[in-house]
Amino acid sequence: MNYLRRMVMVVGFFAGSAALSFSSMAAQEMTAEEAVDLYISGLLSKMEQIKPLYESDRNSYFDNVESALAEFVDFREVARGVMAKYGQGPNGASAEQLDRFAVVFRASLVEFYGSALAEYGGVEYEILENTQQSSNPERSSNVRMSILGDDGDRIEVQYTMFLNDERSWKLRNLYVEGVNLRRQYYSRFDNLMNRNEFEIDKVIDLWQIEQ
Repeated sequence: MNYLRRMVMVVGFFAGSAALSFSSMAAQEMTAEEAVDLYISGLLSKMEQIKPLYESDRNSYFDNVESALAEFVDFREVARGVMAKYGQGPNGASAEQLDRFAVVFRASLVEFYGSALAEYGGVEYEILENTQQSSNPERSSNVRMSILGDDGDRIEVQYTMFLNDERSWKLRNLYVEGVNLRRQYYSRFDNLMNRNEFEIDKVIDLWQIEQ
């Protein structure tokens, strides 16, 4: 996986899983584009701050990565989304299995994204004009972004935003060059289920984000 794609996944996962969250007043004052811009600029600044710890104090470095993830991500809800159909219904995961998968998923993300953060060399981005306006932007508002890495590669990302009941902007989904990242994680889980006789506990034991 090339450098920029890894970085886009880092930025995208933080934003997508956590969901951008602002106070009710701030949400009403900001457009979806402004909310995404505010979040990404703050995230990139945080990434730059913690990078030196990777060489000087790796334990602290990964602790910081985990804290950054935990600040934005509800790992249990993310785990439920990755499980998708396997996380619901009478034959789906139990509450204990869901909690256990959330812990495993969290650890795998910290390792994967922590390693990607260590390669961070700076990216530039710009919010692109949205040529397809939603009929109900509060329920579904697409924000297009072009990300340029220091290697000259450029990738387009699309955030699907909505305002929740508390009038806070949340990210519903994320696409990188047309690829649905949430579906990518589900495909991994589904593949493991099919290869392991649909035994959820075994899949949880085997789970690992592909590097």
